[in-house]
Parts: sequence; structure tokens; C-alpha cells
Amino acid sequence: MAPPSDIQELIRENHLPPRILLGPGPSLCDPRVLQAMAAPLLGHLDPAYLKLMDHIQELLRYVFRTQNRLTLPISGTGSAAMEAAIANLVEPGDAVLICVNGYFSQRQAEMARRYGGQVREIYRSWGEIFTLEDVTRALDEGPAKIVCLVQAETSTGVLQPVAEIAKLVHRQGGLLIVDAVTSLGGIPLEVDEWELDIVYSCSQKCLGCPPGLGPITFGPRAEAVLHNRRTKVANWYLDMALLEKYWGPERVYHHTAPITMNYALLEGLRIVAEEGIQNRWERHRRNAQLFWDGLSDLGLVCHAPLEYRLPSLTTVRVPEGVDEAAVRRHLLDTYHIEIGGGLGELKGKVWRVGLMGYSSQPENVILLLEALRREIG
Repeated sequence: MAPPSDIQELIRENHLPPRILLGPGPSLCDPRVLQAMAAPLLGHLDPAYLKLMDHIQELLRYVFRTQNRLTLPISGTGSAAMEAAIANLVEPGDAVLICVNGYFSQRQAEMARRYGGQVREIYRSWGEIFTLEDVTRALDEGPAKIVCLVQAETSTGVLQPVAEIAKLVHRQGGLLIVDAVTSLGGIPLEVDEWELDIVYSCSQKCLGCPPGLGPITFGPRAEAVLHNRRTKVANWYLDMALLEKYWGPERVYHHTAPITMNYALLEGLRIVAEEGIQNRWERHRRNAQLFWDGLSDLGLVCHAPLEYRLPSLTTVRVPEGVDEAAVRRHLLDTYHIEIGGGLGELKGKVWRVGLMGYSSQPENVILLLEALRREIG
């Protein structure tokens, strides 16, 4: 059977529309990252590729701000990294506390249930953070082996403080898993200083690479739990005890790695290191502030309060009477600008604007603000 004619035309013309990606992900890629993907393929056990893997791990430790031995990119998206974190720690019957204040903390809870965890959830509105008192109260009611938090909630634009909560979780004998999908490489994240046990992220947001890899790091406490499980990890592909044998000195075959994706990640991480991680954090903050000030000038309101607003992802409340989906489509069709709509409780109520990685540039902010002014001003 012949392919549809529109597919044939696309293949023949090799034409894709230009886009300025300012949504919740993916973000734009530096041309250097795209060029890196065109390098010749190597085998996944080629000595030259193994050396490249070492460089990726070294640079991931720099971006995570950690010395953790078990630090590597999962061959899969950020959701695969989330599942790796939960699958490797949660055994049937384990007490798991999930702090739910958005779409992706709900996903953590769903995954933990599937691995047999005895899940308890505490809630905050979509746009609020959890306080130390909230988590203290929940753990006083019953200790948890694992506590899950989202540092940068992509669905709400909220930046959750995690350092003090990590100390609290450790005092009651538990481990803290942190979702840094929309924060790694864009906002302050100090894995070792804050004593975070497992932190996972993705390649396509603040790191400025294509989607397809999920950086993850396991601290000493998490490693000890992993290597002293009562049962085997239920997910073979994401079993970190197997993956560490491929990424570690033993170099035991596990799967055929996505070679070109790791080329891209290495180049993206090199760009982060050249800029300097603190400088990169400041750039994201500076461009976010420029955007927030511009929104205020247009009479538009951010959903998350300033004191815990996420610099890499801003949720903008849709004005009364405005068709939010029509505005997004017109931005795409007229200006080639992609922004996102709301998820879950915020569906139809907010726009989600990502200023992440290579997309976090003042010229993109000014262009989007002018486009919004013409749309709704």
C-alpha cells in the first residue's frame, strides 16, 4: 500500500515549518547540538563511544552539582527517568508519600502504585507549594520509606523548595525523590549540598537538547537501598543495577544506546559548562523577569505567585472571554511561535510559556510579548 499523498509530498520536499519553541518542551536546540547529531555512528561498545560516555557522566555530575557515582542518562524521555527512580526504590508494601500539587506529581503516584507501593498523597492547590509543616504533619501521621516531590512543576509554573524537606525526610529514615525535569540546567539545583537522594530530569528542556534521554543521579542512601532490595526491580529495562554495569567500568552490554542522542547530550552539556552553571541560572532568571515585567505591562497575570514562580516555565492566566486555544493556534500560524495550554485542573485557564535552554533569549521574549499584545492587547 502506497503512503498517503501528503506524506509523499513531505518526504519529497523535506519541508517542515520553522518554529520558535516557547512551550513547556521541547525547547530550541543550539545549532551545535543539532550538528553533533550528524556525526558518524559508532557502536555502543566502541572504545571511542565508551570514552564519550565517561565525558557525559562527568558533565552530568557538574550540572547536577554532585559527586554521585551512579549518574547517567536513561535511554528514554523524562517519564522514563521518573519511572526508573520509582521502580528502583519502591518494593511491594513500601510506604510512599507523594506531594501532589500538579499533573506530574499525580504521575509519580500512579507509577508508585503500579510497583506495589502503599501510596499516601497530600495535596496543595495547583499553584501552591508544600511547606515544611505540611510534610512534617504527613510524616508524623505515618513514616514513609520514600517521599516524592516535584521541584519544577511543569503544569503549574511553581518552584518547590526541597532542601529543608530533604533533611526532614532523612530524619524520619526515608529517601527523597525529586523531579527536576524543568529545572536541571536552568535554575539552582544542588544535589549534594541539599542531600537529595534521587533526582531525575530530561534532555529537551533547560539542557537544550532533543527529547529522548532522561538524566538521573542516585545518592549514597539510594544506592544502598537499590543494592539491598528484597526483590528484583520489576522493570528490567530501567533496572539501575544493570544499567550501572554498562555505564560503569565493567561495560556489560545492556541495550543498544541511542548513539546520536548521546552525541547531542554531550554537546549540550559542553555548552552548559562553557556558559557556567551559575551564569546559566542567572540568564534564565533574567529573561523570565523580562517576560514577567512585559506581561504586567500588558495587563496579564501569572498564575504562580512571585515568591515561588518558576523562571523556566511561566503559567499565564487567560483573560476572561479569550479563547486560549485560538490564541495559541494563531501564534503558531502567524508568528511560528509555539506556547502550551494548561493541563488537568488548569486546562483552558492558562498558557504555559517555556524559556528554557537555547530558547531563553531576550529576543524571543520581546517577540512573544509583541505577538501577545497584537492578539489580545
